[in-house]
Amino acid sequence: MSKPTSTRPIVIGHRGACGYVPEHTLASYFIAIQQGADFVEPDLVMTKDAVLIARHENEIGGTTNVADHLEFAPRRKTKVIDGAAVEGWFTEDFTLKELKTLRSRERIADLRPDNMRFDGQFEITTLDEILALVRGVESQRAARAELLGLPVPAPIGVYTETKHPTYFSKLGLAMEEPLIAALARWGFAEPPAPVFLQSFEVANLIALSALTDLPIVQLVEASGQPYDFKLSGDARSYADLMTPAGLAGIARYAHAIGVDKTLIIPRNADESLGRPTALVADAHAQDLLVHGWTFRAENYFLPRKFRSSSARARRGNLAAELDAYLATGMDGFFTDQPDLGVRARDAFIAKR
Repeated sequence: MSKPTSTRPIVIGHRGACGYVPEHTLASYFIAIQQGADFVEPDLVMTKDAVLIARHENEIGGTTNVADHLEFAPRRKTKVIDGAAVEGWFTEDFTLKELKTLRSRERIADLRPDNMRFDGQFEITTLDEILALVRGVESQRAARAELLGLPVPAPIGVYTETKHPTYFSKLGLAMEEPLIAALARWGFAEPPAPVFLQSFEVANLIALSALTDLPIVQLVEASGQPYDFKLSGDARSYADLMTPAGLAGIARYAHAIGVDKTLIIPRNADESLGRPTALVADAHAQDLLVHGWTFRAENYFLPRKFRSSSARARRGNLAAELDAYLATGMDGFFTDQPDLGVRARDAFIAKR
């Protein structure tokens, strides 16, 4: 299995540019592209009629105005999603036509109150619409470059995440083949197309690796909690996956790991940065790229040293945090503010 190489750290527009507008909207993805993100990153769930759409979760009470639609009130229910009881409205209970009557809203309004001014303005977005946007922007950029006699800009990458794929598969809504088919429709199905396929689930990624040669990314949480999908040997938790033996197992089906940033540099009890771990070096020893998540500019998300004040929603020094993480050899990162990420990455490269 050929491994992608990293010539410079990539900037991944996390759910678009959700530091500026509600996540997973076409506006969010377009802004991320305009701000210079190398990749846009949609989280994918399924509709009742088997259409891949971009939502943070399949529960949509917190990200849409579904509660305002009285006709959908009877569909509110409690479900068990990957072992956890969740109450609300779920995408698998709606057709795409029904979901298109809803409008997006800011998910973390307490930390991003400015984004609330866009509540109610944007539709739920399909994967096909995102891919069409990417191709449309590329076409416009190529035409402009030809007109002005400039080099053709680099292609825009797509970094998809399948959410709860085993859950959806049990409902008869398997995600793997529809995902590969959508990518093929828009010319993203084969390397060297700039695509990464990511999931927290091992079984889903192994299934995808049998369907495509596109790069696979194993997502890993920092909690070390058990997962339900056996990797190999004695691996029973995300912590097991981060050992040298666990990384060697990941390398048999994946090309990269996408990890909670605290697995690269932990936080101390006083919210300062600790000492870097050996994770990046251990992963590189297995020819695995390392992409860290998630880098956000608001004080609430930053280490204490880089906060501008005690106000949680105010922005601090994201560039300083990124500089520390890039110094570990991290190959890319997810950020809610792609413009700040691009500047920080470019400044780091210039400095080195």
